[in-house]
Amino acid sequence: MKGLSRRAVEMPGSGIREIMDLAWKEPECIHLEVGQPDFPTPAHVKEAGIMAIRENFTGYTPSRGIPELREAICWKLWEQNGIKAEGENITVCPGAVTALDSAVMALIETGDEVLLPDPGWPNPEMMVRLLGASPVHYRLYPDKGFLPDLDELERKISPRTKAIILNTPSNPTGAVFSKELLMEIYGLAKKYDLYLITDEIYEDLVFEGKHFSVASIDSDGRVLSVFGFSKSYAMTGWRLGYVYAPACISAVITKLQEPLVSCPSSISQKAGVAALKGPKDKVIEMKEIYRRRRDLAVSILKEYDLYEYTPGGAFYIMVNVSAIGEDSREVAKLILKEYKVAVAPGTAFGQSMKNYVRVSLAASDEQIRIGLERICRAVEKAKSRIKSGS
Repeated sequence: MKGLSRRAVEMPGSGIREIMDLAWKEPECIHLEVGQPDFPTPAHVKEAGIMAIRENFTGYTPSRGIPELREAICWKLWEQNGIKAEGENITVCPGAVTALDSAVMALIETGDEVLLPDPGWPNPEMMVRLLGASPVHYRLYPDKGFLPDLDELERKISPRTKAIILNTPSNPTGAVFSKELLMEIYGLAKKYDLYLITDEIYEDLVFEGKHFSVASIDSDGRVLSVFGFSKSYAMTGWRLGYVYAPACISAVITKLQEPLVSCPSSISQKAGVAALKGPKDKVIEMKEIYRRRRDLAVSILKEYDLYEYTPGGAFYIMVNVSAIGEDSREVAKLILKEYKVAVAPGTAFGQSMKNYVRVSLAASDEQIRIGLERICRAVEKAKSRIKSGS
């Protein structure tokens, strides 16, 4: 019998999922590993999905999404992101991850190089490798608030480089790229004739200042921007996202939908229309709760002398646990086994994070307080052991 796809077999699995699977076997575990809002989908959004079912809106839709949703997205992009878009610039997808994958597939060929952040969400590297392209990592430095060094980023560019992928606000760090930084990165993309793919799934979770979409200043069609509903509207299970791209690229992305998914869920699309056209009070409320939780986490880390930075957005914070061990995967397993707290190992997001774990703030204040204090005490215990020489 002939073998399996080498690229598929060699693609590494998710270190996050490994801990999640182990954590579900621990019934009393505090879950701080999951990047999923712990809020219900807003009522008016749920009602729109229910109404779609009642009205039998349950068939296939156009591959790029229903016109009503794409029109609502165009309005949102202009009002919120300053991006002038027409329906032909939008492809609606089953989740932002599919939108990102389709954008990557539309641009990247075997032998290309793609610049990816380290630390960064691991899925884009999987996408790049499956296409026979090479991921090249640019560092996000803890002492710079997990932002890149532009000189180093430029040195990573080679004749084979096709695109730069960036994520702001960031998973796993919560770092927010400023408008000035994004404009400088866009300048590099123009200088070397590169595409820029921006993952903006956490755009509504910026705690200070305002999110900036670099596509709003794109003058020559090199920026593709991915957005979604999962984080802003607590709609992870609805699987709904979209990608903005120049019309000629958007047409290719839409064509890629056909062999992958045919079309997005008709029911979810109706819910998406309600999310964009309806009240935003729940979005604002969730952001303020995440901000409060961020502040709580920072105060606990300062109390235990483990504070390194303050996340500007999203709902994550990286914690240095190097005193416990040098392999964050094994440290995460130890914390789970001995302290009943599930966290994501830093190495799931890049080798530069071998001394860190990611703590998700998509949990109650009490869970965050108890979980973080347990982690901090584990680090204190390890430091005491090192100091005593035992």
